[in-house]
Amino acid sequence: MTSIILALVIGAAFGAVLDRVGASNPSYIGKMLNLTNLNLAKTIMLAIGTGSVLMFGGQMLGLVDVGHMSVKSAYIGVFIGGLMLGAGWALAGYCPGTGVVAAASGRKDALFFIAGGLFGAAAYMLTYPSWKASGLLDSVAGGKVTLGAVPGAKYDGLTALPGDLLGLLLGAVFIILAFALPERIIGTGPVTQPAE
Repeated sequence: MTSIILALVIGAAFGAVLDRVGASNPSYIGKMLNLTNLNLAKTIMLAIGTGSVLMFGGQMLGLVDVGHMSVKSAYIGVFIGGLMLGAGWALAGYCPGTGVVAAASGRKDALFFIAGGLFGAAAYMLTYPSWKASGLLDSVAGGKVTLGAVPGAKYDGLTALPGDLLGLLLGAVFIILAFALPERIIGTGPVTQPAE
């Protein structure tokens, strides 16, 4: 029961942060995707970079158990699904997480987005045997692999580079990019923030 309460508290806090930085505002997401306001992209990069540095640094210091690391198999269908997710994100202005946050903050259009996502998931579930038979769900590139080998993990690395160091390096690159990117690539004038 404690873990459920903790998950709800952490989820609510994360949702509040997503809403505060504008991730639940479709127009703000659209401005990020058309490169006229990169503040949200910079926030996402900073979060990914910081999380990567903390996770891989924690693994190197023995504070994070590598056994909790989960790697999903690579297969053609996941790449197609990623393209579909990106297209849906651009069209709707929501990804699955931000759609739920937007619904919780009172946006009625997010309810339609969530309903569409549930409908799509149900359609995939009902047609799963066809997708499985098509070969699109067969593992590629070794299946469950990481970019670098992490000591103590049961996953192979695509390169001989130490995974912990590679994770720290990539995290640092994301953090540097978050601060180095301009506020916009297209357009001029002041960047407007989402309405409160």
